[in-house]
Amino acid sequence: MSDMLRMRGITKVYPAVVANKNIDLSVRYGEVHSLLGENGAGKSTLMGILSGVVRPTSGSLELEGKPVRFDSARDAIKHGIGMVYQHFMLIPRLTVAENIMLGMRRKREPLLDIGRAARDIREFAAKYNMEIDPNAVVENLTVGEQQRVEIIKALYRGARLLILDEPTAVLTPQEIRDLFRMIRSFVDAGHAVIFISHKMDEVLEISDRISILRKGEMVHTLDCTEDLSKERLAGLMVGRSVSLSPDRKKASPGAELLRLENVSVLKNKHVYALEDVSFSIRSGEILGVAGVDGNGQSELLELVTGLRRAKTGTVSLKGETINHASPRRLLEMGLAHIPEDRRVRGLVLELDIKENFMINDYYRNPHSNGSRLNWPFIREHASEYVERFSVKAASVDDAVSSLSGGNQQKLVLAREFHGDPIFIAAMHATRGLDIGAIEYVHSQIMAQRDKGSAVLYISTELDELMKISDRLLVLCRGKITGIVDPSETTIEEVGLMMAGRSKEEVR
Repeated sequence: MSDMLRMRGITKVYPAVVANKNIDLSVRYGEVHSLLGENGAGKSTLMGILSGVVRPTSGSLELEGKPVRFDSARDAIKHGIGMVYQHFMLIPRLTVAENIMLGMRRKREPLLDIGRAARDIREFAAKYNMEIDPNAVVENLTVGEQQRVEIIKALYRGARLLILDEPTAVLTPQEIRDLFRMIRSFVDAGHAVIFISHKMDEVLEISDRISILRKGEMVHTLDCTEDLSKERLAGLMVGRSVSLSPDRKKASPGAELLRLENVSVLKNKHVYALEDVSFSIRSGEILGVAGVDGNGQSELLELVTGLRRAKTGTVSLKGETINHASPRRLLEMGLAHIPEDRRVRGLVLELDIKENFMINDYYRNPHSNGSRLNWPFIREHASEYVERFSVKAASVDDAVSSLSGGNQQKLVLAREFHGDPIFIAAMHATRGLDIGAIEYVHSQIMAQRDKGSAVLYISTELDELMKISDRLLVLCRGKITGIVDPSETTIEEVGLMMAGRSKEEVR
């Protein structure tokens, strides 16, 4: 099988760091080539070079047997390279067809026959078994459907080499199966895919070859006909042995900390996101929340963090009703909030690292005396936790926008955990993190639980929920279908409950 792409001696030097050092990478026609590495290992820079948004300091690219140079993303797209980013690049208020056609040249400039374009897009998507309504407004689509639009957009523009960055991070198991079928159909046609993921099971399932970056250098390229394991891949990524199962003690729950009684929450004026939900969490336990994305999890997180009000029912923390408590009041009561989207609600990207770290405390001693910020303390405190949580940055004065997604998430965790909270409300806490960072986050959550924190842990990753939860609550269409003990329940049973079957029906 011949090479579609060859990258030779790729080096990228920034003022404070060597992001890529003399990297060689080849991708063959008709293969899925996975790229693994810790956050900061150089994956994003290397793919930025390939997709035309980063210029290498040195090195060369050869595509389909010809030397190429990309000075922009447009150059890469013209040469058949399409990249689907982890954070989608869609305009929410436009339709699917409008998003796909945006920026494309048309025969009758400047006019666009949107009806004809919609028909063409529908027919094109059907070739790859990807159903989509071209006339649907993007903001009304599920996350999985939005990803489908991004992939269709890349393929519709002629991509023959498709780069997928954490493509399954927000997908349901069924959507992942659909995506893998599409990928196989694409490479079977002689094209190629570069697959970037931290999920070892999926990498082993979909890959033909796997390349591993560590500290900006290529350390291994493995053929998937070899006897590979998740543990071996994880060890190669971080350069040491890694435990893929959290080391967890048996929970010793104490007093009740959080209680919801007969709570209903509106999604909009006419639709309920949560209906008649009741549960409690005690100190020293982790209550996981499972469900297909969009079944009330986001609204539940907003409710317990003061960002959304209950229509009916009562929410209490430490015995105090908090139905109308502000987010600041909840923080002062001991809440730690790890939001589902770090870039939208977790961080202010225009501010630097130390400013983001002290967002919760800027008005309190010793960060402030009420009229003036104590910058020496803020800088020292932020530096301590940046180091403790292994946030890779040259300085706490660096802009948060300069950090990788995984390092941004680590910063959120450092800020939220530094005060030993009594109640942790977390959603997708490990999304976008590498193996080593996931191991660390799990250990930190376990440590907080063992100190007596109550943890509400929302995730679409069933494997993760089964490993980390002491009890598991399952949501379907805003209602609880069961609360189970993960050690006495199978993933298949949880899947049926996610589809609407009650706990009693699946047993």
